[in-house]
Amino acid sequence: MRVKLFDCAARHPAAAPDSPPAIRGLSIAVESGEQVAVIGPSGAGKTTALHVLACALKPTAGRIELGDRDPWQLSSRELRTLRGSLFLAAQVPPLPPRQRVVTAVLAGRLPSLSLWQSVRSLFYPMGMSLAADALARFDLADKLFDRVDRLSGGERQRVGLARGLVTSAELLLVDEPLSALDPTRSEQAISALTDGARERRATLIATLHQVETALKHFPRIIGLRDGALAFDLPSNQVTPALLHELYAQKLHELTAPSLPTPNFADNAAAPAPPVVMYCR
Repeated sequence: MRVKLFDCAARHPAAAPDSPPAIRGLSIAVESGEQVAVIGPSGAGKTTALHVLACALKPTAGRIELGDRDPWQLSSRELRTLRGSLFLAAQVPPLPPRQRVVTAVLAGRLPSLSLWQSVRSLFYPMGMSLAADALARFDLADKLFDRVDRLSGGERQRVGLARGLVTSAELLLVDEPLSALDPTRSEQAISALTDGARERRATLIATLHQVETALKHFPRIIGLRDGALAFDLPSNQVTPALLHELYAQKLHELTAPSLPTPNFADNAAAPAPPVVMYCR
């Protein structure tokens, strides 16, 4: 699905009416099938931007296009249909604690099921093999029939990501998918997510604090700071100097000992010395 923002501004629903917008003047375009990582310091507006793209938050200024349609110009029925082609994975997945993992994963298919099929699936899950395959990608195959409240925080987060692999959504919006995972699990999870999206030719936009992971796994990086676009570049053009400028007010969030592997040798200017860049 093609995505476009035109000079968008938006604020959190709980924010005071006179508070500054969380994002402002934001214009981006993402082509169908692209994979993009959004980085920036805490409070940069990353989550708000995802909620705007998910049609969960209406812009206070500017406009949005999803697949060449402005969702806020559609009828209520058309908007519900459009939302069914989107998938938003929250940082903390809203998984009912007493639900079985298989049911939680297959909830990703609900927009494509009829009412009867949805109700039936609560008692007799339809597509268990899909759920099992998705969980196996995140090393959770043995958790298929466990209850959600028996899982650790990291396991719950991976179940939420597995849900994204069974959905038929054309646009996957993932908010901080690695926040509860150790480095090994993070590498496995982001690989499963990007591979799954690529196989389905779905558009993937993920917010990440882990800059090193973003540069390694995503061909395009969008940097946000103070709710505005700081840069929009191929990952191999994101230099240490750009990252220092992006995180200038919150350098303590950069904790990795060195830069990842992208080659900056083709840049006209000599690269700056390696800097810390792995964000909490």
